Amino acid sequence: MRAWLVQRFTAVYMLGLSLFLLFHFAVDAPHSYEAWRNWILDMPVLVATALFFVALLLHAWVGLRDVVLDYVKPLALRVGVLAALAFGLAGLALWMLRILLFSQH
Repeated sequence: MRAWLVQRFTAVYMLGLSLFLLFHFAVDAPHSYEAWRNWILDMPVLVATALFFVALLLHAWVGLRDVVLDYVKPLALRVGVLAALAFGLAGLALWMLRILLFSQH
C-alpha cells in the first residue's frame, strides 16, 4: 500500500507542477537567459524544482522496482538489477543536486 501511495502522490505532484509551469510559461515566459536564471534561482521555484526531481526519482524507483520484482525471478539477478537501479537513480539525484545547488555561481 505504501508503494501505491508513493506512486500516486508523486504523480499528482509532478502533474500539478507541470501544469503550473505550462501556464506560467504561456503567460509570462522569461525572454532572456538572465530572466530565466533569476526565475529558476528564486527560492520557491528552486525548492519546487528540487521536489519535482525527488518525486520523479521516487516514482521511477517504485515503478522499476515493481517491474523487476514481477519479472526477474532468480534472486541473485534480481538483487543485482535492483542494486544497479539504486546506484543509477542515486547518481541522477547527485547530478540533479549539483545542477540545482551549484548553478548559482
